[in-house]
Amino acid sequence: MLNTDFKIIVDNLKLLPHPEGGFYREVYRSSESLLHESLPERYTGSRNFVTSIYFLLEGENFSAFHKIKSEELWFFHSGNPVNIFLIQNDELQTIKLGLDIANGQYLQAAIPSQTWFAAEVVGQTGFSLVSCVVAPGFDFADFELASKEKLNKEFPHLSNIINKFTRA
Repeated sequence: MLNTDFKIIVDNLKLLPHPEGGFYREVYRSSESLLHESLPERYTGSRNFVTSIYFLLEGENFSAFHKIKSEELWFFHSGNPVNIFLIQNDELQTIKLGLDIANGQYLQAAIPSQTWFAAEVVGQTGFSLVSCVVAPGFDFADFELASKEKLNKEFPHLSNIINKFTRA
């Protein structure tokens, strides 16, 4: 059951369920595009300069491990802090977004392109509201949701976190 604050945010921001978990709504997509031939080979077509979304997690719901072909910036807005888990150079890195900067929380974080990452609400209670900005702009053709089997095969030493933050 949704808590009241969470439901108000979902309703007022007109958020929809996201395939990786949580809720989202695209709020900006630049009107100009980068041509396919000017982008790195990993892209299959032209992309908008930049896109942004609102992204909301609640309670034990999590953003499952996934990666995209572009860089992504996360900006903290409201609610509980959020942990972002990144697998980089065969190691797990955790970034905590929140307002308590005196205690190691960050207001924003950068996710490098093609990096597996997942997120959860700290304490798995309440909610976390962030914005995510992707450049070059997001396209679902650039999105890959992690397979538990594939990630565990590639990073067996990280199986505990992989099993916790994958759905398939």
